[in-house]
Parts: sequence; structure tokens; C-alpha cells
Amino acid sequence: MQQDTVYSVVVPLYNEELVIDESYKRLKEIMDTTSEGYEIIFVNDGSRDRTREKTEKICSTDKNIKLVNFSRNFGHQPAITAGMRVSQGEAVIVIDADLQDPPEVIPEMIEKWKQGYDVVYGKRAKREGESFFKKLTAGVFYRLLKSMTSIDIPVDTGDFRLIDRKVCDVLNSLPEKNRYVRGLVSWIGYRQTYVEFIRQERFAGDTKYPLKKMFKLAFDGITSFSYKPLVMSGYLGGISFFIGIIMLIMGLINSAAKGLELINFQFLISVDLIMFGIVLFCIGIIGQYIGRIFDECRGRPNYIIENIVNKRGE
Repeated sequence: MQQDTVYSVVVPLYNEELVIDESYKRLKEIMDTTSEGYEIIFVNDGSRDRTREKTEKICSTDKNIKLVNFSRNFGHQPAITAGMRVSQGEAVIVIDADLQDPPEVIPEMIEKWKQGYDVVYGKRAKREGESFFKKLTAGVFYRLLKSMTSIDIPVDTGDFRLIDRKVCDVLNSLPEKNRYVRGLVSWIGYRQTYVEFIRQERFAGDTKYPLKKMFKLAFDGITSFSYKPLVMSGYLGGISFFIGIIMLIMGLINSAAKGLELINFQFLISVDLIMFGIVLFCIGIIGQYIGRIFDECRGRPNYIIENIVNKRGE
């Protein structure tokens, strides 16, 4: 590790040509105020626009900037992981390029770090410029995740955080494929605290976390840190069995009282739909776990790096 690199700022990029210049400008302004050595690591996650071209231009004028180019799109969490593994700083700061998490909060995180905290995460006190549906789904996502997982993952937090080098080294040593970084940071432990901030409206472009990706992130978080869905599927199977027995008895009594056939077509269909629905739901939960086991067994890397611009500060 280079002794003059105190801070490493990791910024994942995916189709961020509209924000990259402003993101670089504000990050540089903030990091220059520290009067300490730093590097900003942009991780290009297979962008299809001019993100790579514009970031390479920035690298050509500023040797404190590194650009990690993936061979294709691998996802937000692998991009964060790659940035951490390339980083050389004593403290690593993860922030998205869209400026919803304001870089101006970074000095507060650094101050907490210098007070002895190993992890300082950003907690959203308010979310500006987002629809009611987005706020609702985000709120449900964080609280569902907290209730389902076996570790204490703070609510209303994202990946915007500062972590000490020793925490980063432990993270880098973990081999799992379906990584949920903020959950892993909580699982590792060490002294942790937070700083509150108001999440800003996206500077430009579209969100990179639509509902579909939010669901995947939720599954990754829950299946990485909890067996509760498997336990719940067992309870659900037991409950459905007793409901089926009760419905069968009630159907028989009703048919006998009215002089109808003991087993009619409508009764059979309703029972079948309930039972098959529950069975398929439980199979789907089990499938999520089996799929992740398969990913781990294949041993494929989380990402493939095509090249690194300004590697080792050259």
C-alpha cells in the first residue's frame, strides 16, 4: 500500500455519462480539502454510453484517478467489490456517482473515523426528488430485510459509507459470489456509527436500481444472512395441511346436509389451487437457496477486469 494514499473513494459507474464530470468535480473539491493523499477509483461496470470515454479523459489529466473497466456488465455489488480490492487507502469510501448521496458528507465520515470508528455509514434522514412509490418500496425493502435477516443491518442506509482498511481486507477475503456488501459489513462487526444526511434528487439520468433490481438485492440480502424463509415455508406447509383438512371436513358436512355429492368438482379445484400454490411458493424459496449454492460451487469470479487506467498511479 502506498503510504501517501490515506483515502480511497470507490465509485461504481453504469451509463453515467451525464453525471461523471460533475461527480468528479465535487469529489475532487471535497477530497482536496482533506490535505491528505487520496485516490478516486471509478469502476466502469460495462457502460454502453460514453462513460468510459469521458472517465478516461479525466484520468489523463489527474493521476489521482483510477478507472477499472469490466469486460461487461456484472452489477453494482461486484463493482463495489472490485473497487475495494484495487484500493490502497487506509480508509475506503464507497459512494454512487449520481450525487444522491452528497460528497459533502464525506468530511463528517472522516472525522468519525479519526475518532476511532471502523465503519461510518450514511443514514438517510430524508429522501428528496423521489416518487411516493419509490419511497414506499424502499421503506418496505429495508424493514423487511431487517426483520428477515439474523444480523443487525441498519435501515435507511445504502452502500454510502467509510470503512477502515482492516475491515476492507476482511471483506476482500470473503469468497462468496452473491455479495450483499452492506450486509457483509454489518456481519463483520467492529466499531460502527453513522452520520445522517438528506438524500438529494438524482443529478441527471435514470435510476440504476429499478424495482426488478431491488427485488434481486432483497433476495441476495435475505438468502445471504437468513434461513427464515425456509422455516416459514415449513410453517406454511403445515398450516396449508390443516386448512385442507378443515375444508375437507366442512365440505363433507355441507354436502351431506344438503344431499349433494360428497366430493364435487368446485371443491376439488379450490383445494388443489390452494395446495399447489403453497407448494410452488415453497419450491421457489428453496430454489433461491439452491441457485446460490450452485453459484458458489461453480467458482466463477464475481467480475472480469478488462484493464485499469492509471494503475499504481502511473
